Amino acid sequence: MIQSNFAPIPELYVPRDSVRDYRERSGSLVSWDLTRRQLCDLELLMNGGFYPLKGFLGRNDYDGVVENMRLADGSLWPMPITLDVSESFAAALDEGQEIVLRDPEGVILATMTVTDRWTPDKAREAELVFGADEIAHAGVNYLHNHAGKVYLGGPVTGFELPVHYDFRGHRYTPNELRAKFQKLGWERVVAFQTRNPLHRAHQELTFRAAKEVQANLLIHPTVGMTKPGDVDHFTRVRCYEAVLDKYPAATTAMSLLNVAMRSGGAARGALAWPDPP
Repeated sequence: MIQSNFAPIPELYVPRDSVRDYRERSGSLVSWDLTRRQLCDLELLMNGGFYPLKGFLGRNDYDGVVENMRLADGSLWPMPITLDVSESFAAALDEGQEIVLRDPEGVILATMTVTDRWTPDKAREAELVFGADEIAHAGVNYLHNHAGKVYLGGPVTGFELPVHYDFRGHRYTPNELRAKFQKLGWERVVAFQTRNPLHRAHQELTFRAAKEVQANLLIHPTVGMTKPGDVDHFTRVRCYEAVLDKYPAATTAMSLLNVAMRSGGAARGALAWPDPP
């Protein structure tokens, strides 16, 4: 629940009037084509959704998060957000080198200064983050069979967010959402995050939760990477739109959350990316 805390969140963009110069300068840099999960991570890094992170985690922050859910400065953070790449790509980089991060179409979204490069112990990461090194677990399977073998860490400088052509009216950055709350005069907000279509029980649960604390309600569905076999987000969002009409219009809103679900279990999931109902 958010209560009277709508101050702007720091974002990681270059000044708007400098984007063109940055793009021209970065055009000749070595580039990495982001995976689907990395696109989700970069979007939330740039728009402040992953605040206080200033980029992909370096080695010290990674170790702290994996071992005790703390960044090196002691800040609470539940899951390691790293840029996983191939061994060949990592081997060609120097410490302090700036690289370009592109979407699958080749659009430059950001640059990153590589401050750390290491080969993680993935079995250890799986045990500490997911509770077991079992391939049957979706997060562990991704870690071993899809993620690159080398991790890069370093600060990110954003140019623009990835473009979403679907459901634009339901997509807000954290600061846009806070501004919306202020405009509506909402002082207390209960948020419900889910990856599944809403059922009648969910509707009643969320309605009662908001009513109990006299708060407004934000339906906050995950539309980034979910589990294999999950209902696609196009279908789910249409379901949410239909159910939204059953809530009081003046006290309920919906914003899509483009986060890559990691299924970190109860302790880590309670902080950020749960296995939602």
